[in-house]
Amino acid sequence: MTWVVCFEFWAMGALLASNPAAEADTDPAPAARVSFEISIPPGLRNLPHDSRLLVVLAPPGRGEPRESIGRLGAQAPTLMGVDVPAGSKSATVRVGEGAAVFPWRALGELPARTYAAQAVFMTNRDLWFPAAPGNPYSEPRTVTVDVRQKTSIALTLEATEPVESLPTEAGLVRYRKIRSEKLSRFWGRDMFLRVGVVLPRSWETETGRRFPLVIDIGGYASRFTRASGMMRERSGWRTAWMAPDAPQMIWVTLDGAGPLGDPYQVDSANHGPYGAALVEEVLPALEHEFRAIGQPWARFTTGGSTGGWVSFALQVLYPDVFGGCWSGFPDPLDFRDFQLVDLYRDTNAFVNVDGFERPSSRTLRGDVKFTMRHEVQYENVLGLGDSYTRSGGQWGAWNATFAPRGETGQPVPGWDPRTGALASGIGESWHRWDMRRLMEENWETLAPKLDGKLKVWVGEADEYFLNNAVHRMDDFLKKATPSVNARFEYGPGQPHGWNPRSPAAVLKEMQDAADRGAPKETGREAYFRTRFLHGAACVHCKGGR
Repeated sequence: MTWVVCFEFWAMGALLASNPAAEADTDPAPAARVSFEISIPPGLRNLPHDSRLLVVLAPPGRGEPRESIGRLGAQAPTLMGVDVPAGSKSATVRVGEGAAVFPWRALGELPARTYAAQAVFMTNRDLWFPAAPGNPYSEPRTVTVDVRQKTSIALTLEATEPVESLPTEAGLVRYRKIRSEKLSRFWGRDMFLRVGVVLPRSWETETGRRFPLVIDIGGYASRFTRASGMMRERSGWRTAWMAPDAPQMIWVTLDGAGPLGDPYQVDSANHGPYGAALVEEVLPALEHEFRAIGQPWARFTTGGSTGGWVSFALQVLYPDVFGGCWSGFPDPLDFRDFQLVDLYRDTNAFVNVDGFERPSSRTLRGDVKFTMRHEVQYENVLGLGDSYTRSGGQWGAWNATFAPRGETGQPVPGWDPRTGALASGIGESWHRWDMRRLMEENWETLAPKLDGKLKVWVGEADEYFLNNAVHRMDDFLKKATPSVNARFEYGPGQPHGWNPRSPAAVLKEMQDAADRGAPKETGREAYFRTRFLHGAACVHCKGGR
């Protein structure tokens, strides 16, 4: 009994030593006497909306410090953040003691040494991330910082990220920026959806043909511009796409950026009606311009990580719109395993039931890369109000997607940004986005519409523990009545991003699905070429042009 007590005392001591944030109540951080004075040019004063001012400190000689924003774990830079309220006319903003700080508990813990310092002003309210178009920043400055010495370090916002413009189109790649009436109405200002389009090799030569269409969603915060990367010379995906026997279809990459981070492409109380905007505005526009078939059996979804969840959710939420999803290593499909948090039973996001810090990411060997507390603390620095809920980061975007909208018009926090204490009833308030629960509660209606359409894969050593929730979904589908045909694949010892088959194999599966879905009374080619070019079934022609 004595040994157990001593062990528990030692373990808790080791825990506190390894995570300074956990010992905040017993060992206050020293105060800092250093500050950064950021000069705000006249054109950046009196902005009509709240903005966030960041200061980044990183080792000198390793590129611009702002490029290291987003690194977590041992390689994380020091990041500080303060709000600049709407209407502020201040010519100088001070960032110092009292600012939100990462990865330290407070600025007073910053080691004395030489740093490269840089300021970033997050002013683009429609695309909330540090490098968003139009965001001002200072040039890097090498400084020696000792928080015990009273020092004022000046930085001036003298450069700006380029304003937004669509990338140059080349070859089979196109880009579109489409105004959404639905999102504009929700946000009270003009809002746009951006997409990349990769056309089939035969699009320009077979002008009388219509094609299946695939909606592709990338990992967290992936931009629509990755269409160009997919089609870069000698890429494996381009090789599959341009092969002589490659299936001919239209590939659409969505944008993972918005006012609250990645919008997850569904209708949510905080992001707005992204799902309706996609299905009712973007899809019809693209299908009309690029000659898509425009029928459910010829529309598919796919993606990995964030895109894995989105592709799965779009198929479930719009089963009459899409004809199949290919979902890789998806974000949590069952909220009993929201990474490692059980949203229905746990009481704290940062600490598990045994009192230990909860990991957020692991290595293939199983070592902890960083904890949830560490990751949320980073987002608290990016977020307005010193809160991850408005950070534009992963946890903030999840919260904005799944949480209700508060009385102030902001997302209700799912957990306290500093202690991790889960909000009472979070599982019930978020449950409509728990895919397993949603399907279970509506299974009689959904089953016949999802039969044969769900294909999911994940590595068993997934970096973010996403394999746990995939197993939960798999277990549900194996027992569900009526039963459906669904494919779940697992890679033993494989990490986040594992894929069991090549791009060519996935394209072939999608083409086979379209072939099976095409009406049988006509030849497939005749149906593609004639009926959908000018026929009554064309959603745009409505009986002929």
